[in-house]
Amino acid sequence: MDVVLEVSDQFMFDYMYAWLLPARPALYDFPDKSNGTAQAFSSWVYEPATKFFSLEPSQAAYQSIWTRDNIYRQALSLFLILWLFGLVTYYVFASLSYIFVFDKKTMEHPKFLKNQVWLEIKQTNAALPVMAFFTFPFLVAEVRGYSLLYDTTAEGPGRWYDFFQFPLFVMFTDFGIYWIHRGLHHPLVYKHLHKPHHKWIMPTPYASHAFHPIDGFAQSIPYHIFPFIFPLQKMAYVGLFVFINFWTIMIHDGEYYANNPVINGAACHSVHHFAFNYNYGQFTTLWDRLGGSYREPDGDMFAKEKKMSTTTWKKQVNEMEKIVKEVEGEDDRLYEPTETKKSK
Repeated sequence: MDVVLEVSDQFMFDYMYAWLLPARPALYDFPDKSNGTAQAFSSWVYEPATKFFSLEPSQAAYQSIWTRDNIYRQALSLFLILWLFGLVTYYVFASLSYIFVFDKKTMEHPKFLKNQVWLEIKQTNAALPVMAFFTFPFLVAEVRGYSLLYDTTAEGPGRWYDFFQFPLFVMFTDFGIYWIHRGLHHPLVYKHLHKPHHKWIMPTPYASHAFHPIDGFAQSIPYHIFPFIFPLQKMAYVGLFVFINFWTIMIHDGEYYANNPVINGAACHSVHHFAFNYNYGQFTTLWDRLGGSYREPDGDMFAKEKKMSTTTWKKQVNEMEKIVKEVEGEDDRLYEPTETKKSK
């Protein structure tokens, strides 16, 4: 994440810290304090975060008492990057998915909540800063050199690993998230942490990040510990960070493109939202199959006419209500009246 931090420093944080915490000028003729032309002195020396490009720092980079290598500055900057970058990614991709992919007829489903889209956005806005707070220590450790992140192929295991790191990342994180997600469904944990995300029986793309913040952070832990266990190329790490957020939105968009037996796509995840105890995986169906929790989506889900039919919805509602009674007891969700949905 040091590459992202350098770019953020160059275009935003250097100016922010120079204004908030300006360095005091070094006086040429101390102790005479009349010299008003002295410049602030900084011992910090610029070193590019990557050999693939460099950004020559502006004067602002040297004009704060918190230089770029200050641990407190790095911590605050990375917290803001996680929070604000998360918000931008969420609003841009979730909105594009909602406008161009999400089938608005889903909002007529009997279990679509009153004001659901607004509630999903509200939950996300509350969760992201807390998730960022728990996450930034991992990134601070990374930028200060405690991880196995590498820059060029020569610094890594070899050219073969530049390709192998991607399936390794997917398999490792998919395994970790499967067990964390399954653990969040334990009766002692579910109602306190994971229930807020299962509030959305028929999710929209805006539900992708609408978690209890501890739940969202817990399921992100495999992503953050990976570069402390396995080597990972810096630019690949940034790309995977974006991909993870994009994928999370995709599996909540309700568009079932193909009944793939390997990929845990939107159809599999939709089954998880209304049937609760199946399809805990994030990317693949492998660990669900091995763990006995895989459920293949019904074929009707891939035929648009049947997918949005009253018969299919009634079947989903009956199953969902039975499971909710077992898992949660009383259903405290507030659904939008059928009459209101039909009038839209």
